[in-house]
Amino acid sequence: MRIPYALPALVAGLVLPFYLAELPDWRWPLCAALALWLAGRLLPGWRGVFGVALLSLLGVAWTSWRAEQVEQLSPAWEGKPVAVVAVVRDLPDPGEFGTRLRVEVEQVLTPGATLPRSWLLTDYRNEDWPPGSRWRLTLAPKQPTGPANRFGFDAEAWYWSEGIGATASVRKGRIADGEVDDARARLDRIRSTLLERIDAAVAEPRAAALLGALTVGAQGRIAAADWQAFRLLGLTHLVSISGLHVTLFAGLVAALLRLVLRWRPPRRIAPRLVVALGGLAAALGYALLAGWSVPTQRTFYMLACAVLMLLLRRSLGPFRIWWSALALVLLADPFAVLAPGVWLSFGLVVALMAVGVGRRRRAGRWQEALLGQWAVLVMSLLPLALFFNGVPLVSPFANAVAIPYVSSLLTPLALFAVFIPWDGPLRLAGWLADGFYWAVDLAAPYAPMWSQPGVPWPVAALAFVGSLWLIAPRGVPGRLAGALLLLPLLLYRPPPPAPGTLRATLIDVGQGLSVLVETANHTLLYDTGAGDAGRTVLPQLTGLGVKRLDVLLLSHHDNDHDGGGESLLAAMPVDTLLAGQPESLPDAQPAAQACLSNQSWAWDGVRFDMLAPDEGVSITEDNAASCVLRIATQRQALLLPGDLPGQQEQALAERYGKALRSSVLVASHHGSRYSSGADWLATVAPREVVFSAGYRNRYRHPHPDTLARVAGSGARAWRTDTQGMLTLEMGETLTLKGWREQAPRFWRRRPVVSDEAETVE
Repeated sequence: MRIPYALPALVAGLVLPFYLAELPDWRWPLCAALALWLAGRLLPGWRGVFGVALLSLLGVAWTSWRAEQVEQLSPAWEGKPVAVVAVVRDLPDPGEFGTRLRVEVEQVLTPGATLPRSWLLTDYRNEDWPPGSRWRLTLAPKQPTGPANRFGFDAEAWYWSEGIGATASVRKGRIADGEVDDARARLDRIRSTLLERIDAAVAEPRAAALLGALTVGAQGRIAAADWQAFRLLGLTHLVSISGLHVTLFAGLVAALLRLVLRWRPPRRIAPRLVVALGGLAAALGYALLAGWSVPTQRTFYMLACAVLMLLLRRSLGPFRIWWSALALVLLADPFAVLAPGVWLSFGLVVALMAVGVGRRRRAGRWQEALLGQWAVLVMSLLPLALFFNGVPLVSPFANAVAIPYVSSLLTPLALFAVFIPWDGPLRLAGWLADGFYWAVDLAAPYAPMWSQPGVPWPVAALAFVGSLWLIAPRGVPGRLAGALLLLPLLLYRPPPPAPGTLRATLIDVGQGLSVLVETANHTLLYDTGAGDAGRTVLPQLTGLGVKRLDVLLLSHHDNDHDGGGESLLAAMPVDTLLAGQPESLPDAQPAAQACLSNQSWAWDGVRFDMLAPDEGVSITEDNAASCVLRIATQRQALLLPGDLPGQQEQALAERYGKALRSSVLVASHHGSRYSSGADWLATVAPREVVFSAGYRNRYRHPHPDTLARVAGSGARAWRTDTQGMLTLEMGETLTLKGWREQAPRFWRRRPVVSDEAETVE
């Protein structure tokens, strides 16, 4: 009996567990599915309903069982040196901070150690790691964790989706131990050889990186600045090997086969089957060459469903093929749910199919292209807003030019060129890649981006319905009403704090500090953390609805406090820039002003007082220059001391006394051993003390002695390394919440902190 909605029910069951805090035991949904099967036998009239529920439960059971099989690092072995024999898998990625490589642990040499097989290593010395090579290594494994924030890139979701069970840095003393010769290693060596050919033939590094991404999926070689330019133009899907590239390549091979078979048709098999199977084989080969990513899997499965129906001489609608491909992808790899690319990929394909449904006659080529661009634009609004908090406004126009150029010209030429022994075609492909970059460099600086704050789920649900309604075919009544359902998404702004109250968001920037303070009509950012602000800080500001800063305050000149200042100033308007060491920002716009102890102002009933440093006082170290800011409502106060050393803490305590009292204290210097002294804690008398530090950082912050002093003072400790981003609401009452507790998921790691003493101050 045919079960209606069978495939959607199965997909829903495969997806559901990823939104649960705890993973259900797979045996329970399996037993429930068996009970429903028996009920369907006894009550035939309800068989369809029972069948839908049964398939959903089977999906839940499958995902839960697969998740239980994932190998995870035991906390008992985290941070301890272990000797292993490991094989390099995939292509090493020469990143900005060292080479990243995936390895598969073949043998554990340390007695008693139980370790996961799949690791992600970072080699800061950038040594050579040929694919398939085997090495004896000593590693100190860490849980695959990352900053836990509400918006932006979720490293832990990515680790799960990629099947990575541990991370580590490569130590000295690696020993070569031969190489493996299995099918995966041979394929990776072919990819590596082709990449070397590209590098040898194409002189321009950017062009070589682009060709490597389009042919063998080596996307890590493309510079971060180029990825940002692609994002502004909406072209990131073209630079990675997407389903569009695979489909066009399969179609090209099929067209060539059709021409050959017209000249010499086969005798024992229908030419159409040869063409279909040849195109499918080409799609499989390209997908494997690209590393078998989710977009290429999706395309291959969809093409395979179509070819299967052709072989069986059965017709199957495009949407049934789409659901079948999605179910196959998630059955093969349920963790693909955590990759935004799977939803963008499948969502844009269904948008393209939707505009052609219900048409009595096929539209003209140009009309079809315009309708496709319209559908892609509408359907991409929601996923781009949810995953990336921004929509590139020029994307339809950029794609109208770039898709024919990259997918129909550059990619086929590059694939042809890498497999022939002459370098001429490869140099031509490099020249075309240079032309692509020329256009990108010309357009990206002027490409506007619609910034979209994070929206609650009812707004997202309305936008999803509105998107489908708006691209529905002719004959569907009230299509323009879909635009009304999209308006809440486009107009939504998070509610600001009430007058007289403040909201402080302590962003999880790893080993560093960044605090966003919001009042009813104003915003202040205290420090930016290290590195590019676009990685962590800017996505949080955008997601929280911040489009400009009234004040950017950089407490002192230290990379983990002001390292992202330059990139943030370039990306977001700032009215006033205050700094503990303004001389370190000579070219900043606006010009940096010194923060001094006599500065005070009030915003929306909230008072801001700068307590240090004093004007004219000689500063002997950077930490002593820290700007100390106290922010107070009528009943509560927040104290931000930067990296203030213990001696300066003592001086401030003696100078201000009870005027330092604050409900919440952000611990000085991330909780180092000699900060947050007993006298300081007694004077400030905080109820809550926040430590902003990176998970298992090399300084061992916060130090056990400091944690003990905080506990002895009666205050409660909060930590970004274990609780993620912290949100503080302060007014008549005080609430403090950690993101890991607000949005618990079974795949979100629960970091285990170390009690070892810090080794570096």
